Amino acid sequence: MELIDLSKNEISLRNRAFVATMGFFDGVHIGHRHLIDQVKAQAKRQGLPSAVITFPVHPRIVLQQDYQPKLLCGYEEKIEQLETTGVDYCVSLPFTKELSNLSAREFMRQVLKERIHVQTFIVGYDHRFGHNREEGFEDYVKYGNELGIKVMQATEFRFADHEVSSSLIRRLLAEGKITIANRLLSYNYRLSGKIVEGYQVGRTIGFPTANIQAWERFKVIPALGVYAVFVRIGNEIYKGMLYIGTRPTIHQSEEISVEVNIFEFDGDLYNRSLTVEFVDFIRPDMVFENTELLARQIQQDKLTVLERLNN
Repeated sequence: MELIDLSKNEISLRNRAFVATMGFFDGVHIGHRHLIDQVKAQAKRQGLPSAVITFPVHPRIVLQQDYQPKLLCGYEEKIEQLETTGVDYCVSLPFTKELSNLSAREFMRQVLKERIHVQTFIVGYDHRFGHNREEGFEDYVKYGNELGIKVMQATEFRFADHEVSSSLIRRLLAEGKITIANRLLSYNYRLSGKIVEGYQVGRTIGFPTANIQAWERFKVIPALGVYAVFVRIGNEIYKGMLYIGTRPTIHQSEEISVEVNIFEFDGDLYNRSLTVEFVDFIRPDMVFENTELLARQIQQDKLTVLERLNN
């Protein structure tokens, strides 16, 4: 997949033509992949390259500066996942206030036709664009006919009779339903960040942990509790047990900590980067009468985690 960054003025798409679709594609889940598969199939029929048009920043942040989205993936991770779809091109289109003020017709003329040279545009099922998203598919077809862009509508995708959406996956993560969320994503949900200094309480009860500060500040943090995870450090992958919570047995705090106990790893991780892949939810966050009972439960958690990761 070739990335075309339209924030760079020297980029020229003259003498190119695409079959394309457009969206924010948060998470690049199986619904998005269903849409992109249709783009690829149509591109093959027309003998043209396939493309997805996406935005590096959530459009609502541009329009509402205090808005704090909850994201399934940051921009770099989204690009990585889009590459796994097999689409030929990813066009990164900076979202601006000026862009948001364009009507659907003007957007199709100025951006799709004149700037990106889209020949066939496949609109996601129920997707709307243009100022205030006032117009619908029939309008897009009409404008496409006037502009020389073939407009098609993608088929709906449902999973177990549910519409698959990024908001549904966010809700599943908030409920700790990791395995279902992973099925809808088509990959294990992940969190990347750098290791920062923590309270080092885990070390005192035999389970040293690395405290993770996520790179993506708007990243969705799953429900409080204990998880079975894989941990990627450089090119190495380890099994691990991750905790998300407020450490209620140790001290009262509202600050949520994300920390991982990495199995069979011995080394200094401070200020290094790692990625954890969530595999399964083990149990919710709990309060214990003392640290001895906590340590005993963590030991049991580790056995459960190993069982889940080895299956």
